[in-house]
Amino acid sequence: MALEDIAKGISDGLQGKSFDGSLKFDCGDDGVIILADGGATTQDRDTDCTIALSQDNLVKLLTGKLNPMTGVMMGKLKISGDMGTAMKLGKLIG
Repeated sequence: MALEDIAKGISDGLQGKSFDGSLKFDCGDDGVIILADGGATTQDRDTDCTIALSQDNLVKLLTGKLNPMTGVMMGKLKISGDMGTAMKLGKLIG
């Protein structure tokens, strides 16, 4: 699955939900997905919070197969920047 497809799925899922702030999923060489302004894009920019993880783990996170807290504890994802923004993500995908 391409990051563009994942970003489109996230954008569709954000319809009708409010997400304050900006968040970056950094999948390294695979690219990035930015959540900001009510949508998701693969255009890189500075964000309030960055979550570094593999594309595979991103899909698991978004489909509920990877708990964010478990992912952090197991080293599958690393969060940097504003933790409050990262916490809001849990409400969006939860």
